[in-house]
Amino acid sequence: MFLLFGEERVVLLDTGATADHQHFPLRAVVDELIEFWLHRQSGADPSYELLILHTHAHGDHVAGDAQFSGRPRTTLVPAHQMAAWQYFGFADAPDQSGEIDLGGRILTVLPTPGHDSSAVTFYDPRTGILFTGDSVYRGRLYINDWPAFSQSIDRLIKFCNSHPVTYVVGCHIEMTSTAGVDYPERTTYQPDEPPLEMTIKHLHMLRSALDAAGPEPVRLICDDFILWPAGA
Repeated sequence: MFLLFGEERVVLLDTGATADHQHFPLRAVVDELIEFWLHRQSGADPSYELLILHTHAHGDHVAGDAQFSGRPRTTLVPAHQMAAWQYFGFADAPDQSGEIDLGGRILTVLPTPGHDSSAVTFYDPRTGILFTGDSVYRGRLYINDWPAFSQSIDRLIKFCNSHPVTYVVGCHIEMTSTAGVDYPERTTYQPDEPPLEMTIKHLHMLRSALDAAGPEPVRLICDDFILWPAGA
């Protein structure tokens, strides 16, 4: 999950895998961070808005949504494709990009389906970070729509060719530094994990892995990724 501040509103990207606020006090943490940020700027701003968006609609990225129910000055955009892509402005033009204006900080949103039909990638020009959700990260990449995923990786590479990208950042680290060896499910201690940050080079490595796999979904292990057809 990522919290990005602008002059007029702040955006929370994804809400995690746990709905219970006692075990996972996401709203309390977000409220505290917003209060701290506003105090550091110029004090409380009664009009400052929280915008909640998602990288895609899978349960481990939307479970915390309900914690923000009834919160004032909050806009939560549902994660499913129809609502989210309509909000981003490319529901009828999936090859286009959209923009999210936070006030002095404009994020670019790219449609990147494949892992999930609703998947998007966010680009923050202030930091140069490309937030790829579950589409690209160091680990097991579950691909639901192979052709769409391949096109999405091409779209990201093309975007990076014309924009300064410092890091490519996904939402998971589930694989150890040994290719193909995952941490046990639900583990809370992950020694020797690879860094969350990746570079444009990793997008090209993924492109090469897709080329090696060919048009048919197969399991393919490389140094930083495992390509894994959803449902396999």
